[in-house]
Parts: sequence; C-alpha cells; structure tokens
Amino acid sequence: MNRTPPITQPMVLLGAGGHAKVALSLARAAGRSILGVCDPDLARLGQAEWRGLRVLGSDDALVGFDIAQVALLNGIGQTSALAGNRRRLFDELRQRGFRFPALAHPSATIDPSALLGEGAQVMAGAVVQADCRIGPNTIVNTRASVDHDGEVGAHVHVAPGAVLCGCVRVDDGAFIGAGATVVQGLRVGSGSFVAAGSLVTRDLKAGHRWPARAAYQE
Repeated sequence: MNRTPPITQPMVLLGAGGHAKVALSLARAAGRSILGVCDPDLARLGQAEWRGLRVLGSDDALVGFDIAQVALLNGIGQTSALAGNRRRLFDELRQRGFRFPALAHPSATIDPSALLGEGAQVMAGAVVQADCRIGPNTIVNTRASVDHDGEVGAHVHVAPGAVLCGCVRVDDGAFIGAGATVVQGLRVGSGSFVAAGSLVTRDLKAGHRWPARAAYQE
C-alpha cells in the first residue's frame, strides 16, 4: 500500500442491501458526491429511486461511464455467505479500470501513520492505531478497533465492535465476527472465520473456524 493521491471523483454505489445503507452513510458523512446506485434487484423491479439516489440499473449500467470520471463504492456486505460476491465484484471492476476510494467516517479515529488500501471502509466510531495497515476492499466496521502495528489484509471484514489487539495480523479474506477479540501478536490465516463474541488466544491456520464448531448467526 503506497501513499497515492486520493481518489476524488463522484461515486456510484454498488448494491442496495444492509451494508450498502451504511456505506452510503459513510460516503455522505465523508462529503462524497454519489451519482446513483447500481443494483440488479432494484433494476428488475423497475425502481427509480433508493434512499434519495437515482437507480442507474444493474451493474451493466457501468458500461456507460468513463472510468476516469467516476469512482465506485462497494456496498456488498461481507458475511460468510456474501464475502465471495464482494471480493469478486471488486476484483472484476478493478480489472476493468474502475477505482474504489478508501473512506473513513469523520467520527473514526485513524492515526496519521496508518495506511488504508484502495476501497477500504472505516466506519463510524472505529479506531485504527499507529502503524496499522488496512488492506484493499477491507471493512473496519462500526466501533471496531485495530491496535498498533496491526496488519489487516485484503477483503477482510472486522465486524462491529471487534477488537484486534496490538501486532495482530489478519490475512486476506478472513472474517472477524462482531464483538470478537484477537489477543496481541496473533495471526489469523486467510479465509479464517472468527465467531461473534469469541476470544482468540492462538494463531489460526488458513480457513480455520474459531471456535471450531461455532455457527455464525445473522
């Protein structure tokens, strides 16, 4: 993650579910201009407006935009069921040349030494401390915190109220459930799943679930 110039173009929101509502609030709080929303379900229903935005159509409507003149806001959520959809949409549209700005809510606390990757979303009340690295397309959700020297990979969801203590590393595609805590210095492997409210006390291998028999409830 390099310190590149910020992406400042007007934005198009992708998706119209629960996370899209929060992402839209994030963008508006950050003072961003939103041109409209692309969502297949809204387009199929013929809905013209959603939460004050013009419905532009399904994702195919992006063909009509100049990639140099518009940026994208990923409103697809990242539960265990939807994580692949969010990542796939981000990767496909980046390959087509679209850009996703990193956004941080004004009420979030982000140390100046922290770096946010492209498309990272830091929600209201979240904390990202000194020398942290937040990867592309990653969500640090409402009131979650990443303490000093944390390294969070791409396509990760740190769910509301979750706590990553100092020097924690979370690899690509992992999911840290709401209110979970990962103690200092541990590593959560790629694609791992940490259940809501749990306490992680050892390293997790790639694809591991913690606790092993936990079932996440929406």
